[in-house]
Amino acid sequence: MVAAAVTEGNVNEANIYAKLVAERVAGLTSWHDDWRGLRVAVLGLGVTGFSVADTLVELGARVRVIYGAPDADRERLLDVIGSERACLEGDDAQLEDLVRFDPELVVVSPGYRPDHPLTEWATERGITVWGDIELGWRLRDKTSRIADWICITGTNGKTTTTQLTAHMLQAGGLRVTPAGNIGSPILDALRDPQGYDVIVVELSSFQLERIGEISPFASVCLNFADDHLDWHGSAEAYWAAKARVYDNTQVACVYNRADAETERMVEEADVVEGARAISFGLDTPPPSGFGIVEGLLVDRGFHAERRSEAYEILSAEELQERGIGQPHMVQNILAAAALARSRGVEPGEIAQAVLAFTPDQHRAQQLAEIRGVHWIDDSKATNAHAADASLRAMNDVVWILGGLLKGVDIDELVAKHAKRLRGAVVIGVDRAPVLAALRRHLGERPVVEIAEEDSERVMPAAVSAAAEIAQPGDTVLLSPAAASMDQFESYSDRGRRFQAAVRELE
Repeated sequence: MVAAAVTEGNVNEANIYAKLVAERVAGLTSWHDDWRGLRVAVLGLGVTGFSVADTLVELGARVRVIYGAPDADRERLLDVIGSERACLEGDDAQLEDLVRFDPELVVVSPGYRPDHPLTEWATERGITVWGDIELGWRLRDKTSRIADWICITGTNGKTTTTQLTAHMLQAGGLRVTPAGNIGSPILDALRDPQGYDVIVVELSSFQLERIGEISPFASVCLNFADDHLDWHGSAEAYWAAKARVYDNTQVACVYNRADAETERMVEEADVVEGARAISFGLDTPPPSGFGIVEGLLVDRGFHAERRSEAYEILSAEELQERGIGQPHMVQNILAAAALARSRGVEPGEIAQAVLAFTPDQHRAQQLAEIRGVHWIDDSKATNAHAADASLRAMNDVVWILGGLLKGVDIDELVAKHAKRLRGAVVIGVDRAPVLAALRRHLGERPVVEIAEEDSERVMPAAVSAAAEIAQPGDTVLLSPAAASMDQFESYSDRGRRFQAAVRELE
């Protein structure tokens, strides 16, 4: 009985201590709070994980980074800044190390699922678990120039819209930077000694899963389609993660009026009183909307007389001349314009930014016309929704597709665009369902399987097969509708290899 009493007492003491620690962590809401000595475990040593460790060491926390893949450069930098580190293979070994470290806070890189054993262990013990976005929001006041956050998510178009918005804000005279999922960690932006007027934050569904209590100046979910179902567990969970982008928005919730799911997100969001819903689309806009009237992109969202008048931004013809007039690109421009206008950028400044904008590579990038056949690199289309946007813009297509499907059924996409296809070439490890869908919907048209597993040989073989199928006037489109990590380092690596193989045809 005595032993039992002692054990119960120890448990109570542990619970009280854990509660006190959690209260201390919850109270850390500023760069200027006392972070010294706080034991923080950082999970993952990618670009995000390193930025978290670097920031927290600067604040005086005791940091231990736990990760699975060696990274000589970042490991050396961790040693230089004074962070602890543990490179361990397997969840069991990492969990054992985490338990020994006994963290008071765990900060996870975006790729860690909510049900990961390390984060589950922490949650079960009442240890606070944050992502880098929540940490960044708490540390946004390092300088007196505290930036507004404009947050952007969507199944597709996030990076392009983030870049466009940043260009527009800069044209309006604001000091701005893109950050987040676009490749530059939010914490690196927040530590800039000059500070920013606005940070345009691209957010993946993984980051939104642990976004915390941030309050964006303006926000948008560009579109919604099933993706990352293997990670989130269901379409409902993926939708809920995306919808978090609108929570606590201060001024403008921008949504796609052609996408009922994004409108529902805005309708159900808990926003700051006075925040407005602003729509965008390729049709004639209603009041509080952006859209197209007689070939002109217009703003009826921020015009004082928006029920009867609109601001002209620029013409669809000008976009076509710049090579950025595809429907999905126009939607991105309208969404970015709505976000920029919410922060006071003038229509003429937006037009100036758009006409000077060049999209990144591998996004519906036109490569060449070889013997009458057009070749397009859309390797960034890592899901069915993105591939759909490209396919809708063309006919007589030889489609190169395949990779990691991430739990998504591709049959509906194939059925929708079967009439556009001259034939198809299938790459990647998840070939069986892709081949089945193509053979079901393409009839006698050619479907070629590239069984080659060597990443050096996949694209030359795919390009050669596509060239055999294509006829003058056709378009060969690399738009995989799948992730790339089965055979390539990234979507950009996949695109570079495709471009190199196309150059060999010339």
